[in-house]
Amino acid sequence: MRYCARAICLLLFGLALAGPAEAQSVRIGYVDMKLVLDNAPQVLAGRERLDQEFRARNDAIEMDEMRATALEARLQQGDLSSDGRMQTERDLRELRRNITRRKEDLRDELSFRRTEEVQRLEEQINVAVQEIAERNGFDLIISSPVVYASPALDITDLILEQLEVEFAADQLELQTQ
Repeated sequence: MRYCARAICLLLFGLALAGPAEAQSVRIGYVDMKLVLDNAPQVLAGRERLDQEFRARNDAIEMDEMRATALEARLQQGDLSSDGRMQTERDLRELRRNITRRKEDLRDELSFRRTEEVQRLEEQINVAVQEIAERNGFDLIISSPVVYASPALDITDLILEQLEVEFAADQLELQTQ
């Protein structure tokens, strides 16, 4: 990451030095990748798919949490025999451990799948950035994180519009199949 930032700084410095000698202006654009990854329709659709994929497991965990709450309430009533109380406490401990383990597994798998989705979309996002850059005559596109980028350089909205057009075309193609 530091290497990339240094390379960009050196490139910008070189362009700044070469600028007066060339008499050609350099067009630079900036893309806020966090904003793209938060709002691109492809990403939103991927989140919806993941939500549907993991909903059943999440619902099962929530049901077990309700069972644990019911067991705790049963223990609070204090009307269980000694053996019944010990068995209920044992069941509750086991259920809580099971819930914790399943939550961790779900969180890990969901994180892995989100990363997969983003990596799958990276190429499409990069292609959209390249198309916008070529179409609008940009010489250099910088993506976040950067220390500062003037709002005048920000082409994030153009990228999002391009991704929306591509998403709509993909959806239309899927419907005609």
